[in-house]
This record gives sequence, C-alpha cells and structure tokens, in this order.
Amino acid sequence: MAPDRTAFPTRSEAPRAPVRPHAYAVHGRALTDDYAWLKAENWQEVLKDPACLPEDIAAHLRAENAYAEAALAEDAPLRRTLVAEMRGRIREDDSGVPEPDGPFAYYTRHREGGQHPLVCRRPSAGAGDLGDPAAEEILVDGDREGEGLAFFEIAAAVHADDHARLAWSLDTKGSELYTLRVRDLASGADLDDRVEATSGEAVWAGDGASFWYVAVDANHRPARVMRHRVGTPQSADETVYAEPDAGFFVHIGETQSGAFLTVTASDHETAEVHLLDRHDPAAALKVVQAREPLLIYSVEHRGADLFILTNADGAEDFKIATAPLATPGRAQWRDLVPHRAGVMIRHLHLLADHLVRLEIENARPRIIVRDLGTQAEHPVAFAEEAYSLGLQPGHAFDTATIRFVYSSMTTPAETWDYDCAARTRDLRKRQTVPSGHDPAAYVTRRLFATAPDGEQVPISLLHRRDLPLDGSAPLLLYGYGSYGTLMPAAFRTNLLSLVDRGFVYAIAHVRGGTEKGWRWYIDGKREKKPNTFSDFVACARALVAANYTGAQRIVAHGGSAGGMLMGAVANLAPELFAGIVADVPFVDVLNTMLDGDLPLTPPEWPEWGNPGESLAAFETILGYSPYENVAARDYPAILALGGLTDPRVTYWEPAKWVARLRATMTGGGPVFLRINMEAGHGGAAGRFDRLEEVALIYAFALRAAGRV
Repeated sequence: MAPDRTAFPTRSEAPRAPVRPHAYAVHGRALTDDYAWLKAENWQEVLKDPACLPEDIAAHLRAENAYAEAALAEDAPLRRTLVAEMRGRIREDDSGVPEPDGPFAYYTRHREGGQHPLVCRRPSAGAGDLGDPAAEEILVDGDREGEGLAFFEIAAAVHADDHARLAWSLDTKGSELYTLRVRDLASGADLDDRVEATSGEAVWAGDGASFWYVAVDANHRPARVMRHRVGTPQSADETVYAEPDAGFFVHIGETQSGAFLTVTASDHETAEVHLLDRHDPAAALKVVQAREPLLIYSVEHRGADLFILTNADGAEDFKIATAPLATPGRAQWRDLVPHRAGVMIRHLHLLADHLVRLEIENARPRIIVRDLGTQAEHPVAFAEEAYSLGLQPGHAFDTATIRFVYSSMTTPAETWDYDCAARTRDLRKRQTVPSGHDPAAYVTRRLFATAPDGEQVPISLLHRRDLPLDGSAPLLLYGYGSYGTLMPAAFRTNLLSLVDRGFVYAIAHVRGGTEKGWRWYIDGKREKKPNTFSDFVACARALVAANYTGAQRIVAHGGSAGGMLMGAVANLAPELFAGIVADVPFVDVLNTMLDGDLPLTPPEWPEWGNPGESLAAFETILGYSPYENVAARDYPAILALGGLTDPRVTYWEPAKWVARLRATMTGGGPVFLRINMEAGHGGAAGRFDRLEEVALIYAFALRAAGRV
C-alpha cells in the first residue's frame, strides 16, 4: 500500500499569499509574477538587520511558520526522540586531531554540552608531537563568544607566523557578512581592530604586523583584497586588488610553502591567480596567467617552480604542469602529470619532496603520491565499494606526512597520518559513536541507473542488513548536481535514525557534479541542465525496479541548488514521491538570473546561462525553473525550508514557490514553509540546534512515507 497522504493533520487553513501581479517582458515575452512583492526592496538592509523586513512580508512569513508548526505539532514527541538519538551518537567533548606548526599544535574541540567550537593550541616538542593536553590554551571560546546570541558562527581562526596573534572572523546574523577581530594570544584579549563586511578569510603577512582580507561590496560580493595593519582603523586599509568584473568572485589563500599570498578571481569556468610575497612589505601582486575564457587553474609553490593544476590544452579532467616562478605564464607550462580522460584530479597538495593528488574515477576517490626526487608514484588504496576520502592540508611544508580522512556509509570517519616516504599509516582518530554502532549491521552498495540518454548514473546507498528488499521499504533519495560538487558516500550518524526505522538511504550522483569527471559536470549545466533532473528521476525508478523501494514510498531531499532539483522533479514526476524536502531551495531561477543586483547572479551566469542576454538561455531556464512550471496537478507532500538572512538563496524563493503551489495545485500535498527568522543559508549554527532542524526533516519524511 502507498502512504496515506491524509496522514498530515492539517487542521488549520494554510496561509494564502495575496496576489499582487507584477508584469514584465523578456525578449518580447510577456510574463507575470503574482508574488514578486515577497522580495523586500530593502533586502540588503534585511541581511544586516532582520528587523528591517517590511511588516506585510514579516506577517506572511510568521503565518507560514505558525501553520507549519501547528500542522506538524503532532510529531513533536517524535522530533524530541530523534534529537535525543542523534545527540546520543555525538561525542560531546570531541576534539580534532592537533596539527603541529613549529612550537605549537593547533586544533578545535567541543566541551560537553557546548554548542560552538573552541579554538585551541598546546605546545609541541617537534614534528609529529601533538603536545600535552594538560598544557592547552583556549584561544577562542565559541560558547562564551556566542552566549546570548540567536546566531553565532566562527568562520576562520588564523594565527600569525610568530604565533603571537590570531585573526578570527565571526557572523552574528547568518548573512555571511563576517567581522574580523585580532586577538593577542599572550593576554587573550581582542585588540581594538574591527574589520567589518568581509568574506571571513584572512592571511597574515610574514612579519605578523598586517594581514590581508577580502572586502564584500554593496551587493554582498567578495570583490577587493585589502591589507589591514594591526592597530590602525579599517578606513586606513590599503586596496591590494580590486576585481572589475561583477561576475568574478575573489578569494585569498596561502601557498603550502608559506611563501606567497594567493589572490584568485574566478567564476565557475574561468580563473586567474595572482601571487604576492608574504615576507616582502614592498612586494606587488604578480599574475601567473591572465584570465582566458574557460581556462581554470590553481597554483602551489616549491623552490623556483610553480605547480599548476589546470584544464589547459583540452585537459578536461585536469592535469598538473610546472612553470618557472620567474616566468609563470602559460607558454612556460610543462606537463608533469598528463591528462587522462575520465580520471579527474580534484586536488593538488604539495610538500617539499612529494606531490600528492586526490583524484576520482567512476565515483571512486583515491590518493596518489609522487616522490619528486625519483618521480616514482604509488597509490594509497582502499577496499570498500563506496567511500569518502578527503585530504586535510596542514601547516607544514617541509614534511613527508599528509593527513587524510576516510569513511564510508557504514564506517565511521578515520583520520590517518600517512608517511609518503616510509609508506606507513598512523591512525590518529577514529570517530566514536557513544550510543554504539555495529558496521556489520548495515550494507552499503554502489548501483547504476540508466538515464534516458543511456548514461550510467551512480547511486550510493545504505540500509540495514536485515531489511527485506521486497519493494516495501521507504527510501530517502538525496541529490544535488550543480557547480561540479561531488556528493561523498560518507558516514553520517544522523542517518541512522532513518535507516534503523526501516529506510533505505540513497545518494543520486546526478550530472552537474564531478563524480564521473568534468564531463559529468558539463553535461549538467546551462542548456544541459535538464539532465540533472532526468538523472534523478532515473535513479528513483531504478531503485523501485531493484525492489529497494516502491513508487510513492520515496522522499526526495536536496538543498540550495539541490533544492532547485527538488522543485524540478516535483513538476517532472510527482507520482514517484511520497514527500519532498526542499532545503533553502533555489526555485525562482528565472527571476533570480534576471536580477543582476543579487549577490550571486553575475557569477552564476556561466552555470545557468544569462536569460537577459540570451534568448536560448531564457527559453531553457523558463522550461525548467520550478516556480514558473508549477502546474494544476497533484503534488507530493512538500516541506520547504529557508533562512531570512540567506544571501545565497534568498528567503523569497521558497516563499514565492510555496505561494504558487498552494494557489495552483489540484490536490496532494500538504505544502509547508518554515523560514528560520534568525539564520541564513546554513541554518542554525549551534551543533545541537542543527539537530532540531534535522529532526524536523526526518519526522516529515517518516510521516510522508507512512512510518508514523
């Protein structure tokens, strides 16, 4: 039997947003947006101060929240149970593995019952010595700093080379407008320096007297690299780099060698890198290679050479080249690791004597180590069918040790130090599950679904070993599929609350990601974006055909651009789904891509197309944009989540979508909207507060699938 959609006790009437038609035309096509008024004209002010939200909009959002809370109130005991379960799987006094840097080892940890991280260090006697825990210094106490605040997040904490000062950034609104502070580590007190409206990044100059940061412009775009001298007002800060193109975002970093500040200006398909000597106060920026359309590259430094990860010369899945530091332009690039189609190099990590790369082939990651003396290579191998693997760059350059984190959907995360010369592994940490976890009680698998055009779409899945695979099980199907982002088959303790209740959990590795190389991304963007949606539907149908679940037993889940995927599949194949969770969903694609003043719009045109300039892009987006394609049909139960101060997917996108759904759909549902009035794109910042949001999603999924 299919789930009973009347299971949601919607005793009150859902809010109906007033219709206030806004007529406009694009490429001669007349369009009407009945709910454009939900976008506050003063949205920039709202990001800084939510109290500035116009009252008619605020009243509507409050009504939506009240309706959702009342309708879902019956599941409050279940949500409390879920939170207790998920919290029971968290080691509350957990600590990261300390990372040595000269006289100290740095790390973050949480205290028992604490919501926010503590930034810490302890003395280290030498390389590999993680120090005495009893000698710990707490550099930033996140619980104390965030006390009494509805939202608090530490974005970065970066110590100077001499270990005397710490630049740390915080956000108290969820709007990703970070304030940088400077802490004197001898006294533990913040200096008077206060740098506002930054991206949160900071890189210290070698002498510790100044640091670089990225300033955010009036449209919330990281646009200028500034130098701040400690002890001076922000008004005196020096502009080091100003990006003239609104479509390029600016980021800063530091080469692993510690020699250079890197300034990267990029969109989703072109990059340009500048270097600046961190140890020369008079140094000027030096471009590595001037931007060329569709040329992507990043750099690392060793001695007189640069190592360059790039797609130059048709290297679709990237290659590694070298060039002289003195003459680094593209004409001097010489291949070191040639391009191999289908094997994508995702990350380059450079040490004094070793080159380490993280690559992926057919959705399976691996680490390859190259001895730069002999040029001999060897892999760091893993046996499971589907797993997650990530490098953790440390502070040191003159070392043979790398750190990586391995997990699978059944195996808790393991942090390893690997000696590239001796080829030995040292387990530094294994994630503990205080309430207990038996990996043998679960099964993880890698399947493939056949897309309408014949492509094989990977699926990673997890279920209990004793689950009957007869098509009766509910299934949570997660998808993203944008920006080349890879969805790792990693261990997530929260999922056990669904899986232990008989759910199958699956990740659809749809096009738009890079699980099968850069082509997998290209085939899921711009005019090929509909492949992402049809891939997801193909995965759902393949899971039904393989008896992992049944039609209308699937709950689909995606966030941000994955939320756009949710809106698209709700229009494309609503009959497959018992429920859909659209988390901060990018569902108003056409109107957002037509508004060049919004923070992300110009940089997003390479991803989606520019519908204002291109008729073809306009027609493609109009053809799939979830908001425009809501139709008079039955829809599954839908839970849409948003954040009032979200600068990435603005609150009005889910609000408008839900309003149109309610006004247009002929049956099914219900449709709920919950806007976090005190947070942005990432939701609640506290680690236990986040569990409340996860519990809301899981309780909705359980009820939609008929398991409540």
